[in-house]
Amino acid sequence: MLIDFHVHLGNCFRQEYPHGRQSPSVHQLIDWMDRNGIDMAVLLPLESPEVCPGYYLSEQAIADRDTYPERLIAFCCFDPRMRSVDELIDTFVDRHGVLGFGEALNELAFDDERNKAIYRKCEERGIPIVFEINTNYCWDEVGLPRLESCLQEFPSCRFVGHGPAFWTAISGDDTRSGYPEGPITPGGAIDRLMAQHDNLWLDLSAGSGHNAMTRDPEFAAGFIERHWQKMLFATDYFIVNQEIPHVEWFRGLDISEEMREAIGSGNALRVLGLAL
Repeated sequence: MLIDFHVHLGNCFRQEYPHGRQSPSVHQLIDWMDRNGIDMAVLLPLESPEVCPGYYLSEQAIADRDTYPERLIAFCCFDPRMRSVDELIDTFVDRHGVLGFGEALNELAFDDERNKAIYRKCEERGIPIVFEINTNYCWDEVGLPRLESCLQEFPSCRFVGHGPAFWTAISGDDTRSGYPEGPITPGGAIDRLMAQHDNLWLDLSAGSGHNAMTRDPEFAAGFIERHWQKMLFATDYFIVNQEIPHVEWFRGLDISEEMREAIGSGNALRVLGLAL
């Protein structure tokens, strides 16, 4: 079984309408999943205006999930600057059965009090939160000290990390952003935080996750050996005809079947609270 923990639909490219890039419809997503052997996918809304010119609303994610309920899982996501965000999360968990929050993307610091209110509610409701750390979004410094403080403050909240300024912290010579090439230096913040905090999980999606896993195959092999029990297969598929190297990379990994099952689906089921 293969679960993609990170996809978006909606209308993310309004500035290019009616030509240019397009977000897939739910039917196009299912077709793409079928062609790539992906059994289920997690739909992540995008609701902060600075992220992209368009949106993927939580209501849309629920409608898409309900179109293919055996294949899709819906999260909710609300901008932390909105009023009554905690009440919205309660409503969407209780009334619509969403299983998580994300993708959290906004121009606030990772440990801004408005973001913390969301972490607190996710901890209370027992749902994971998928976040991106970038130089502009949910930002942090080299070494991820703001993330670390939140891991400590909300020990029962399951944080699922992703993004360029998150994944560069796999290396001790963290550049804080972009897609660095070449060998990884031991001593990166992610290794340390994963070892010290049971509530941090790894989203392998997008160019940032793929780059972290492929720029130094020898280091990546040891990294996977250390952290496979909290790694989640994911792609960040959100553009029609998007090039996605993750499926081929994952299927080509030289790992045990136990590790492959865990990264491919077992860990996702655990973090979602669906595992037996």
